Amino acid sequence: MRYAFLVAWREFAENAKTKGFWIGLMIFPILIYVSFSAEKLIEKTKSVRHFVLVDQSEELEGAIDAALERHYQREVMQDFRGWVERNKLKKEGAPEGGPKLSAEHLEQLPADSVEAMLARLDEDDPAALDEFLQSGGHAAELERLRPKLRPEAGDFTPPRRSFKRVELPEGIDPEVDAPELAEALKPYLRHERAVATGEGTADLFAAVIVPADILERIVRPGSSLGLALPGAKKEGIQYWSSNLADEDLRDEIERAVNEEVRKREYVARGLDADKVRLVQGTHLPFAALNPKKAAGEETVSVADKIRQWAPIAFVYLLWIAIFTVAQMLLNNTIEEKSNRIIEVLLSSVTPGELMMGKLAGIAAVGLTMIGTWILSLVLILQFKAGQGAGMAGEMLKILRGSDLLTYFLVYFLLGYLLYAGAFLAIGSLCNTLKEAQNMMGPIMVIMIVPLMTMMFIPKEPNGTLATVLSWIPLYTPFVMMNRAAADPPLFDRVGTLILLIATTGGILWLSGRIFRIGILRTGQPPKFMELLRWVRGG
Repeated sequence: MRYAFLVAWREFAENAKTKGFWIGLMIFPILIYVSFSAEKLIEKTKSVRHFVLVDQSEELEGAIDAALERHYQREVMQDFRGWVERNKLKKEGAPEGGPKLSAEHLEQLPADSVEAMLARLDEDDPAALDEFLQSGGHAAELERLRPKLRPEAGDFTPPRRSFKRVELPEGIDPEVDAPELAEALKPYLRHERAVATGEGTADLFAAVIVPADILERIVRPGSSLGLALPGAKKEGIQYWSSNLADEDLRDEIERAVNEEVRKREYVARGLDADKVRLVQGTHLPFAALNPKKAAGEETVSVADKIRQWAPIAFVYLLWIAIFTVAQMLLNNTIEEKSNRIIEVLLSSVTPGELMMGKLAGIAAVGLTMIGTWILSLVLILQFKAGQGAGMAGEMLKILRGSDLLTYFLVYFLLGYLLYAGAFLAIGSLCNTLKEAQNMMGPIMVIMIVPLMTMMFIPKEPNGTLATVLSWIPLYTPFVMMNRAAADPPLFDRVGTLILLIATTGGILWLSGRIFRIGILRTGQPPKFMELLRWVRGG
């Protein structure tokens, strides 16, 4: 065992000295930190969407402008809610990190308390924006809450507008037919020309053209206006944009004009539009409850939803870790074999000790790598949670209060030994990386399956697909990791673990037989029947 330990230490030291190892250690924390900061970073770097609106009907312009203003105020409300969450003095009426306040609890809080305000501005509540605007917006809310915020909080800065309407470029007549107007705007939409804004010039993101007779083209149930014919869509409101991925502006405008048209339909049919709007805003509270939780705590929280999907991130991380360290083991073995270093090593140790040392040394590299990743993840979550980032705080509580890290460590070790044994056998048979790549093809196909199914398994963690894949040892580490948050049956947990351990032992035994003979072999890789003879009589 002493010689195996020396080999393991050599493998660890050789790989720990490489630049790739240190880059791998550093890049994951950077990616995690950036992912939590990406939303704010994207918001700051995202350009304002400038657009022109030509309403030749003079009927829908006001509705579109009002809808876009509400869209902006909704962004202001959400940003203000997060700003207050980060700058409040303390949680009122609820323990730190506790569950969402109940309706009965909220009724007992003062109307001007921070927690009551945060509950009122819940973005999931359809009436939250109306209440926010009627109360005077963020300026009035800030004035009421100022005594309950940190002194150094300062003033709230509203976000910039996502969409900004600009005037039609000079020289373009808004009264011409829609096709001619669109043709005149195309150079601006292609960014061949810039439009004038209040601050200078900018690229035109989109153009919205409302034909003069648009209200005569309303599609009603049972009507046939030929909209199914090719090109008929151009007879409606035209939305021109070269950016096909960002449809937020289009969706807001389409929603606004349809609501306005329906409002006019109510009036035309003798209905009170305001009363209809009140009826449409009427809703029943809907609570998602989890029967597995303790009595009184059954409400499904954000943390519960994160916990359900968190294993997917661990599956992906597990896949990367296993593949990276197993590939490292393969490359080292082939390099040492091609350079005849293996012959020198085997003059001092047995093939079994060499194999055990390599497996242990690369495993130590893998454990160092994932240990650093997990530690950095916890530290980043703790730092972000301290800044008031709700998502980071919830994830931190999940990591601390669940067995996900234990599952991850167990399945990493077993998955590594399972695949490392196969990779080590391949490395002992091949003299070049090209030969190894040809033999690794089937293994790579097998390893792709967990990635293809990892999004489906959390939706039905105890279904047929998840259960069947769990009992296939090659997939057990990934699938059972994915099922960890769903509390799979004890029979599946214990049975698949025993089968995985037995299969891993069998793979290592077979790899040891092949490694002992193949590591000193040169020339063409052996045929399948020759491998069988090695295993039988090795």
